[in-house]
Amino acid sequence: MKIGLIGAGAVGRACLMSLVYAGGAREIVLVNRNHKRAQGMVTDIQYGTTLLPAVHVRAGHYEDLEHCSLVIVTVGVNEKKGGATDRKDEEGRLLLLDDNAKIYQDIIPKISAVAPGAIILVVTDPPDPLAEVARQFSHGAHVISSGTLLDSQRMRCHIARHAGVHPSAVEALVLGEHGTSQVFVWSGVRIGGVPLARVLDINEKDCEAFQKQIEEEVRFANISIIEGTGASQLGIGMVTAHITKTILNDERLVVPVGSHVEKYGTTLSLPSLLGRQGVLETYLPALSAKEEDALANSAAVIQQAWERVSR
Repeated sequence: MKIGLIGAGAVGRACLMSLVYAGGAREIVLVNRNHKRAQGMVTDIQYGTTLLPAVHVRAGHYEDLEHCSLVIVTVGVNEKKGGATDRKDEEGRLLLLDDNAKIYQDIIPKISAVAPGAIILVVTDPPDPLAEVARQFSHGAHVISSGTLLDSQRMRCHIARHAGVHPSAVEALVLGEHGTSQVFVWSGVRIGGVPLARVLDINEKDCEAFQKQIEEEVRFANISIIEGTGASQLGIGMVTAHITKTILNDERLVVPVGSHVEKYGTTLSLPSLLGRQGVLETYLPALSAKEEDALANSAAVIQQAWERVSR
């Protein structure tokens, strides 16, 4: 199957590498404002594709996206350049919205004009309100945001490290916004099917302290990465490839990605049945009253953000 990738920056590069390794796509078209950069990236990676599942990677223009099943959008101002690296700023990634919404208003119609049936996967930060912008300017495309799938993996990793187990043994979900209002579903955390507090053998006070520590580590993981490397890219690249492979292979996995949820009036992440047609169904897990309120608040944050830029 044929897919498009918009953007040859740090995240676009990481996505391309992960997509090539993951397999599933027969053809990948890389589109970038600076076409020479896209050509250079494709030339570099093509020499390694000979060792991997068959895939044709090429640099192209928007018209080359015709017949794409999926178009992944990574282009935009990143967190470091956009100043979204202050742990004390509650806006977080939303600081990037005004600039990146303008970019989306320009490129989404170009995508829809040549690939009207393609699923659009929004990876650019902040992905949830930008997914609403994409819905508005694509005139009916099925739009998904990468959502909180990466946050959920971060949560699993940090819990696993503290518990001394492999992350695959940890059941954990982050829902709502891929941003500072995200919701950690502690009521559903299990390790091998056993509630977290029982595994850790700690009292309620210590459990709350543990949860706060994990939330800080996960919520600001992107900033910690940026402080070390300049860009958060590798994890989102792998997550993007996982979403793509799930769609192309019609795997029907249930993962926390973002889609427009009528109940909340906006795009946000819930456990979602994902297949070749995109998000087929969303599920609302059992939540505590506190988590329900937090999810409603997260939805309101996203909605207010995209409504601001859609005026």
